[in-house]
Amino acid sequence: MNFSNNSVIVVTPVYEDVEACNRLFIELSTQFNRDIYVVAVDDGSIKQPLEISSLENAGVNGAILKLRRNVGHQRAIAIGLGYISEYIQSEQRVVVMDSDGEDLPSTIPHLLDQLRSDNVDIVVAQRKSRVETFRFKAFYAVYKLFFSVMTGRAISFGNFMALKASAVKRLVIMQELPIHVAGAVLVSKLRTSICPLHRGPRYAGQSKMNFVGLVLHGFKGLMVFAEDVLVRVGIACALIATISVLGAITAAGLKLFSIATPGWFSVALGLLFLMLLQSIALALMTLMTLMLTGVVRGGTVATVVAYHDFVESVIETKSRTHST
Repeated sequence: MNFSNNSVIVVTPVYEDVEACNRLFIELSTQFNRDIYVVAVDDGSIKQPLEISSLENAGVNGAILKLRRNVGHQRAIAIGLGYISEYIQSEQRVVVMDSDGEDLPSTIPHLLDQLRSDNVDIVVAQRKSRVETFRFKAFYAVYKLFFSVMTGRAISFGNFMALKASAVKRLVIMQELPIHVAGAVLVSKLRTSICPLHRGPRYAGQSKMNFVGLVLHGFKGLMVFAEDVLVRVGIACALIATISVLGAITAAGLKLFSIATPGWFSVALGLLFLMLLQSIALALMTLMTLMLTGVVRGGTVATVVAYHDFVESVIETKSRTHST
């Protein structure tokens, strides 16, 4: 890869979205001239495969990573970061962004400005405004609340971010990165700064992400914090079991002093007993899952994201082609 003379490297996933991607390349060229290198990860596109001419016509240096199959938005980003991690230099900066125009190239300098601090490893974009439907906004608000309750962490950013080279090298050895990029950033313990930015409209076409895909993406974020979620579920089960026992004792006391109405005691005791059994069963399942998760994580060796198996070819501008 030949980006040693470029101070900024942009990683962007592309799936069947050539028109919007072409617009992005033109705006990046206008914004940064020749001081940028674009790594576009073509996520197994069939109808609209990305060609190197898109970069060359925009006057942008870069490379296209052709994937053997569609792997999804998050893994495509992880593959792009894994690819550049082998060549990146310490003084270079990396920007991860979507290719549809919702991440505005004109706001990249704001991210890079905050990244100049010695106390910051990653700068993430937090949306000040969104061009979305009411259903999406409502779902996103519920998701953020649910995520906070289940993990004890707040997530208010997506994939649009700027990273130092050291942050890239740390992230690419994390097994959470291909699952959920934002979640991996939270888990990484890297020093993160938030930059409020406006979100733009799509350049062209429609989003490939449907409602089911959004829900799945949300649950993948929870998977990154599986241990935290399991512990909180276990605590909730213990709390429900305690309430059930106290409720049964209270019901027995009311029955003993003849305060309960006829038939009430048996119904109440039966319901409380079922609650107790279910909470105990769920607590045991949670404990077993937590132990298995610990064993799997403990036996994992830190290695760079295995992108080679997914990349069919790497095509660079100036007609340089490499096979992997």
